[in-house]
Amino acid sequence: MILPRVIRTAFLVLASTGLLLQAQAQAQEPKTPISADSVVPEPWEGIVRIEASFLIPDFRVPWNSGRPTSGNGTGWLVGKNKFITNAHVVSNATKIVIRTMNDPEPLEARLVHVAHDCDLAMLELVDPKRFENVKPLEIDGIPKLNSEVIAVGYPIGGERVSVTRGVVSRIDFQSYSHSGIDQHLAIQVDAAINPGNSGGPVLQNGKVVGVAFQGYSGSVAQNVGYMIPVPVLNRFLKDVEDGEYDHYMDLAIGTFAIENPAQIKALGLEDNGIGVMVSSVESAGSAGGFLEPGDVILSIDNNPVFNNGLIRVDGEMMDMNEIVERKFAGDKINVEILRKGKMAKIEITLKRFLPYLTLGEQYDRRPEYLLYAGLLMQPMTRNLMESHGIRDPLVNYTFDNYLTKEIYKERPEVVILTAILPDEVNSYLQGYQHSIVDEINGVKIKALKDVSEALKKGDEKFVVIKLLEKNRPLVLRRDLAEEAHPRIMQTYNISTDRYLGE
Repeated sequence: MILPRVIRTAFLVLASTGLLLQAQAQAQEPKTPISADSVVPEPWEGIVRIEASFLIPDFRVPWNSGRPTSGNGTGWLVGKNKFITNAHVVSNATKIVIRTMNDPEPLEARLVHVAHDCDLAMLELVDPKRFENVKPLEIDGIPKLNSEVIAVGYPIGGERVSVTRGVVSRIDFQSYSHSGIDQHLAIQVDAAINPGNSGGPVLQNGKVVGVAFQGYSGSVAQNVGYMIPVPVLNRFLKDVEDGEYDHYMDLAIGTFAIENPAQIKALGLEDNGIGVMVSSVESAGSAGGFLEPGDVILSIDNNPVFNNGLIRVDGEMMDMNEIVERKFAGDKINVEILRKGKMAKIEITLKRFLPYLTLGEQYDRRPEYLLYAGLLMQPMTRNLMESHGIRDPLVNYTFDNYLTKEIYKERPEVVILTAILPDEVNSYLQGYQHSIVDEINGVKIKALKDVSEALKKGDEKFVVIKLLEKNRPLVLRRDLAEEAHPRIMQTYNISTDRYLGE
């Protein structure tokens, strides 16, 4: 589910000590943990401490390997040599080890599957002998409101396992702060979810009812933590059964409520609280070519859609996207709509909506870039915008409207001149920094790879770069630029002038 940018700035703190260091987030005040010595440890032998070393990509100097750091979280045994944790616990990891509460020896682990869109990951041990006789934790269902749960993990404040208790406060769609753009079902609890708890099981009657993953910082709210519920967990486990993770599908539509009595009457709807209007449809999404703005969605897979966009699933009122959330690539849904006063039934095949990835945090990949005569050009991503602190109005407009204005059709990758490494060949050009590259030597730039080809073309004497909505082009003498290029790379200790992706 795609979020508007204003929602993505919520003060959610991921409950991993590594992410705490990366974001310098303030953790909420923990409840007093229950010592592991006061509980029977055997049932929790499958709950482990995960320690990881990371290399955080640096988008300001993308030719460098990254900034080293480390952190820890929690994981638990879900099957034979299969451990569940959060994606943010192991994202960008170069080394992962697992420790148990009764054995200080680190056990080398490796990442098997990662789902950044729902903040889950699966690990396995290189040598699984230590857990051959350990019973995996059992998975239950969605707990009831006001029922008690316990969060088990390895949060800050000590090296041994700790337990906090709380009650289920809310079951609702929430922003998953790891990606910054995805929304899924989440369960709010008042058990403390602190840095280090990430990936740990939340238990009820000895069975897993959720995975701890984030909470609000203490300056925003007290005792507000979230766990990933069983439907999201089970979907992840089902998805990776074939050895690949296929990601979430999305209708890629916008909707708004139909609550005004006059509007209900004008649309020809019954006054029964059923029906939500489609406000926008992304043509590259699953619903593109099937739904239209102005359509009224009445039901999905025979489940009535209420006028506030909610639908009843498993006895609970949830966002209507929960129907789509539980399906996979290639699955179909049946949508009943009212279009211009006429009823219609539409079958939609679900697929992934790729353009939205530009707007989310990206992990486990090198920053792409191309450097020419000190001009650093990079594709627009959320990581890039944040790292360079780009405030140019046109670039920010392009980022904010990349989906709604379908800019991705014309520019699959928006290329930005992010920096100019000072040299006499590019003097007096700083005013072009943080601009969108539109053309180079007459070649339209739709992706970073176009830059490499465009630099080889055009007039032999000059390289002409046109920036979007800049009246004056950036011009370099080709001979001086090519002479300066190796000098600049040596001056700034740059080993390679480009990485265009794999």
